[in-house]
Amino acid sequence: MRQDFTYTDSPNPHAQRSKEIIKKYPKVRELIGPYPLSALYIVLITLLQVGLAYGLKDQSWALICLIAFMIGAICNHALFVMLHEACHNLVFKSNWSNKVMGIVCNLAQGFPSAIAFRTFHLLHHSNLNEYEHDADLAFHFEAKLVKNIWWRKIIWYVLFMFIEAVRPMKLKSGKVFDPWSLANIIIVVAFDFLIFKLFGTKALCYLLISSFFSVGLHPVGARWVQEHYTFKEGQETYSYYGILNKFSFNIGYHNEHHDLFRIPWIHLPKLKAMAPEYYEPLYAHKSWTKLLLTFIFSKNMDLYARIVRDKTRKA
Repeated sequence: MRQDFTYTDSPNPHAQRSKEIIKKYPKVRELIGPYPLSALYIVLITLLQVGLAYGLKDQSWALICLIAFMIGAICNHALFVMLHEACHNLVFKSNWSNKVMGIVCNLAQGFPSAIAFRTFHLLHHSNLNEYEHDADLAFHFEAKLVKNIWWRKIIWYVLFMFIEAVRPMKLKSGKVFDPWSLANIIIVVAFDFLIFKLFGTKALCYLLISSFFSVGLHPVGARWVQEHYTFKEGQETYSYYGILNKFSFNIGYHNEHHDLFRIPWIHLPKLKAMAPEYYEPLYAHKSWTKLLLTFIFSKNMDLYARIVRDKTRKA
């Protein structure tokens, strides 16, 4: 396995590419701006998840886990994508209204992550692949513990929700707690308690298990590897153009998103179509399922398979 990340002193590639695309295709600017219809999708998916939780409140644990894997994970992953849209202010115009929508996304997920994610994800964009500022990068001890061993990577995936929650501890920037964070926790915990009191333990567990699968050992969980793990030497970011984009609000268009993160999900395919010469040559994934299996079972893949922009050292 690798003993460290691959280091580079090259600048963020997305900054330069975005300038070139806007200069060459000024109509791209017309795609920029919030997409308020996303709020309707957030409400509908939340209602669907609450309805399923109610319908499963007296069912067997086996059925609950099956529905959580087959349907709930896709729904809660979609809510995570909408939360991601909200953190970029792509649902409405104002900061506060997008923060509110992010918290709404958390309701059916059962975990109060919206405000913290907003903080650390924006750092991910401004300090892409910088170890001390990007929570998307693994701890050194994490990579050395997991190695390239298949069963350890499976455990890593199973626990990824909790790993992702503690990674911001290594960052040197980013406000960890504020009044919005407190409101996020109070509202989501109160909603969890309401589901528990009205529908019972199994209903609440359905929502939590759905979230557990949505970022873990599931085809949609492959997104965490797809976005920045190295599959082509020198390429930092990767897109996915498979069928699950239809259920994930085009989150697979990740190069496009990093290039112009003010373009909402609905228009990302249009960006790719407008500037194909910038995206067609790039390595991209076509199957999250294949990617998940490749990452787990390939000896060539480990948590150090990342390009890191460390300003304290040379490549």
